[in-house]
Amino acid sequence: MTTLSLPRARAVVLMSLIGLLLSACGYNTIPTLEEQAKAKWADVQNNYQRRADLIPNLVATVQGYANQEKDVLTSVVEARAKATQITVSADDLSDPAKIKAFQDAQGQLSGALGRLIAVSENYPDLKSNQNFLALQSQLEGTENRIAVARRDYIEAVRAYNTALRTFPGVLWANTVFRGSKPMAEFTADDAAQTPPAVKF
Repeated sequence: MTTLSLPRARAVVLMSLIGLLLSACGYNTIPTLEEQAKAKWADVQNNYQRRADLIPNLVATVQGYANQEKDVLTSVVEARAKATQITVSADDLSDPAKIKAFQDAQGQLSGALGRLIAVSENYPDLKSNQNFLALQSQLEGTENRIAVARRDYIEAVRAYNTALRTFPGVLWANTVFRGSKPMAEFTADDAAQTPPAVKF
């Protein structure tokens, strides 16, 4: 059986202690929370894209019954085009102006969709159309998914931003992870928080 010399034993103990301290000191917290927030943002974008993908079919269905509602149909198409043009990458999450532009475009689309759904009240044949009912149902489900994804993103950003400002994360953020900036919070306006009314 070999025995370690005293200096070598001290080095092994010291390295073990350093490894233990680093594993419990929060070094991995900031990158982990940052990646979680980015993943939650991807969910938000995915659900907004799902909604945008439903809109052409919804507009086409309404147009077949309510072609005289050109203004409403045009506003939905234009709002969708604007909303899909504004993208925010994971690297842009610390830019409040980009998040605000994204929110505003999505809010305008939500308002336009609300007006489109309201138009359906004037057309009993449209309200009973199976395609329209299916699209309404999918839209309602998507709006619920958007709400959940936004909530999850907000919570992930809160955890990340808190880690940047509290001990020991503040030490790591100011030394090792100097590029770490707080992420912009996603606070939707009233129009975006209220999904379009879906009435059957």
